[in-house]
Amino acid sequence: MIKKGFATAIMLLFLGMSTSAIAQEKLIFEDDFNGDSLDMSSWNYEEGDGCPNLCGWGNNERQIYDRNYVEVRDGKLVITAVKEDGKYYSGKINTKDKVEFKYGEIEIRAKLGTGKGVWPAFWMLGADVEKVSWPASGEIDILEYVGREPGMVFTSLHTPASHGETMNTKKTRIEGIEDGYHTYRAVWTEDFIEFFVDGKQVYKFTPQEYDEEHYPFRKDFYLLVNMAIGGNFGGPEVDDSIFPVKYYIDYIKVTQI
Repeated sequence: MIKKGFATAIMLLFLGMSTSAIAQEKLIFEDDFNGDSLDMSSWNYEEGDGCPNLCGWGNNERQIYDRNYVEVRDGKLVITAVKEDGKYYSGKINTKDKVEFKYGEIEIRAKLGTGKGVWPAFWMLGADVEKVSWPASGEIDILEYVGREPGMVFTSLHTPASHGETMNTKKTRIEGIEDGYHTYRAVWTEDFIEFFVDGKQVYKFTPQEYDEEHYPFRKDFYLLVNMAIGGNFGGPEVDDSIFPVKYYIDYIKVTQI
């Protein structure tokens, strides 16, 4: 009987890959949400409406973030958006000061929250955001979906050269994206950032110049997961009949080679 490890090595050699190359892949973060609560050694809650410094979280969003709308259940991270007593509530978490890294493959498997007015996202910010502010920090949007544009996935980058506007962006129509779980991945390198949905490339960004204005992505970043409501991107109209809306995350993984 051929042992599994030997068979794997033979297959890799057949594909022109060395076992040493595979061994160099480094898992630097993984959360499969199999516990019964959020792992606070990796995550932080963000709460409130952004006031007084960033009311509406800089986008005229309507929700108040509250940790009570973030839960880990049945092997999933679940963010729920609701409307209660005339106010919108949702959840937001990040890995600032706990999981920060430079370059890698960042992947999430998620089931979108849908309906007019919701805006689920998975993204990254430069760890120096409090020092240099935004957009000098840089922003990598691996997944954005807005219910007002069904069937569309947005992958975007924010830089000082774009003045915070989403000039470096791609909107991709994906049949059935609202149904079930899908994987969203970014390959972030020193020279480019490439985005994939279910293994298919949807956008690649290579800057015109490699300076802090055009490519502020050669430093540590951290992860964010949230579901906003309304706002400049989510849209001015919110269909209140959709609530509660749930955004499910099966896992988040970061590897480096």
